[in-house]
Amino acid sequence: MTADGRGPIETATAALATWLTSAAGEPVPIGPPRTGDADGLTLWPLELRPARQTRSSGAVREPYRFTIRYLLCVTGPAGLDRLDRVLTAATGDGSYPVVLEAGDATLWTAFGAAPRPALLIDVPAQVDHPTPAAPPVLHPLRLRQLDVRALAGRVVGPENQPLAAMRVELPGSPSATHTDSDGRFLIAGVPHDPDNPAPVRLRLAGRGLVLTADVDADDDDIVIVCAPPTH
Repeated sequence: MTADGRGPIETATAALATWLTSAAGEPVPIGPPRTGDADGLTLWPLELRPARQTRSSGAVREPYRFTIRYLLCVTGPAGLDRLDRVLTAATGDGSYPVVLEAGDATLWTAFGAAPRPALLIDVPAQVDHPTPAAPPVLHPLRLRQLDVRALAGRVVGPENQPLAAMRVELPGSPSATHTDSDGRFLIAGVPHDPDNPAPVRLRLAGRGLVLTADVDADDDDIVIVCAPPTH
């Protein structure tokens, strides 16, 4: 929708009608082909045609693009002169591409009107997707450098049996190690924020197990109990 609440089809139609009024020298009404006392031109959106889309990336969504095909036809003898003016203007300044393929008899049968001189005008249009506004910054930006620390602990199975060769890693970082023969591990490079203490999530893999454990970084001897898979 535009700022005035109009959609892409309504906006494109209004813009084309304004241009046609200038080219033909008088207003061009919007409506299906008609017969009767009217003598001039009529404009009618005939169909929507697909257009090549642009791939979106990131948070910005590309508009959805399409083409509106309009039928511009005469409604009486005086309309021939006005159609001439429109054709001359369109082929002269290139504002709107015209297609000379409006002579299909089935088209006029569908409208219940006699065949007549007409042009097809293709107008590009798009549906815009506004990017969501970023939330306001409520507090001044503050940069702090966090300390790093090491976590020491043990990985054991049932009955406190040490589990050796278990991989212990800090997800999202290169910090990783393996338990020794006593099931002990020491993993370095763990960020530490003393103002906002929070559990540290570790990922363990080995002996057919893959699991995560949230541990207390302030614990001097972390014990992680792993149950072996049952068969």
